[in-house]
Amino acid sequence: MFGRCNCHSLRQATRRVTQLYDRMLAPTNLRATQYSLLVEIERLGPVSLNPLAEQMVMDRATLGHNIRPLEAQGYLTLSVGKDRRSREVSLTPAGRKILAEARPHWERAQSAFEKEIGAKDAAMMRAMLHHVAAGEFASD
Repeated sequence: MFGRCNCHSLRQATRRVTQLYDRMLAPTNLRATQYSLLVEIERLGPVSLNPLAEQMVMDRATLGHNIRPLEAQGYLTLSVGKDRRSREVSLTPAGRKILAEARPHWERAQSAFEKEIGAKDAAMMRAMLHHVAAGEFASD
């Protein structure tokens, strides 16, 4: 039964890949989830929490839970947004520095993954997963 379950298969694969990236990023004391969050904040610039949560495909509470340790480490700052009702998050100089330190470790993880899976299959998988992440699944 589980062999046919999309959710179970995706979660197994995600755990395995996350373990690889966590191992490779360990010298920086960043987890794969933290690295990807920092990269998105760098890419989007100062960004309000709601659009960031949407981009990361997480709810606001989960995003807040993930931001707090990075803020405590001095990698992020939260400030009042343009409309004063929202909060914006941005990278600090320390956040940019840790990303620069982490990038070669991330690249090693990418290489290890693509060596195992194949660069062409990895690219096809990413395209498919982007499609899945963008889906609005009906529950009926």
